[in-house]
Amino acid sequence: MSSDVIDGLQLVLRVLLALVFIGAGITHFQPAVQRTMAAMIPPRLRRSGVASPVNLVLFTGVCEIAGGLGLLYPPTMVLAAGALVIFLAAVFPANAYAARHPKRFGRVAIPFVPRLIAQLVLMALIVVAVL
Repeated sequence: MSSDVIDGLQLVLRVLLALVFIGAGITHFQPAVQRTMAAMIPPRLRRSGVASPVNLVLFTGVCEIAGGLGLLYPPTMVLAAGALVIFLAAVFPANAYAARHPKRFGRVAIPFVPRLIAQLVLMALIVVAVL
């Protein structure tokens, strides 16, 4: 495969990932989604004040939007990709907590192993999109 084809595929992948992250980030500002995501934060990580669950949800929404936009801007795409990989690792405890409480979180509570695999695949796609 030529480098032009690979570059084109990487661009398509970056655009798709950017759309996913920007779209997901925007949902963090919808009240119903915000409540669910705030409830997904494990009790041991809950704080009050600036680090309250709702503020963390808003912050992670901003991070997703910024990361998605960063993937689209060549000077920041590698930094954005690294930040998004770290971000996915940082938010995994909330997903794991939801997986342990399927009755409480319903369809958001993706079982642990499939969620872990999906998260790792997403991390790998981010890396492939910028290297």
